[in-house]
Amino acid sequence: MGIMNGITISSNSTLEKSILLAPGTEGGIPEGFTVERDARLNLKLVIMPGFSADIPLTIDIVGEGAEVSIDGLCLSHGTDKVTFDVRMNHKVGHCRSNQNFRTIASGESDCRFHGRIVVAQDAQQTEAYQENHNLLLDERAKVETLPQLEIYADDVKCSHGASIGNLNEDERFYMRSRGISGEEAKVLQMISFAAPVMEGMPEEERQTIENAIRGL
Repeated sequence: MGIMNGITISSNSTLEKSILLAPGTEGGIPEGFTVERDARLNLKLVIMPGFSADIPLTIDIVGEGAEVSIDGLCLSHGTDKVTFDVRMNHKVGHCRSNQNFRTIASGESDCRFHGRIVVAQDAQQTEAYQENHNLLLDERAKVETLPQLEIYADDVKCSHGASIGNLNEDERFYMRSRGISGEEAKVLQMISFAAPVMEGMPEEERQTIENAIRGL
């Protein structure tokens, strides 16, 4: 995987970008984004099975009125090793960011999410939210989650949350009682878990992700 030069989203402009990283993928991800006044960044980052990488991502919010939304999905199996290292820097006030990262880990894969939100002293009335949710399909799979807030302003709305769990057996039992096979019930649960990240993506990309989920 290559790291490309950073991207600046200029004032009053919008960038919507989906990046799917899979074995043999050409190109890579930007080393970071700079978001100016009243600009919008909507980024979706998906790691497909068989892909291992350390993925650093820095977002600098430098203009008031900017909004950033980042959705990440990691589908891992075998001995995949993936680390998301995300830093969201709120350098000015009156801005909003939202992060939603999800992992489905199978086999002996090792997945990590390290996320830090930094709110500068002058970045008053910042809204910044960060979530990381993880599904473990096998006992040998590993997930590490480390969401962090570093806040120097006092008029902000910020939160973070994380969870690590397994597929819900009660849900699967209910679906099986309605005539759905156990394997298909498992797939439907995983697709439902990944759905918030896939929302708004082109149908072709959604289908590629769902096919990968079925192979986990």
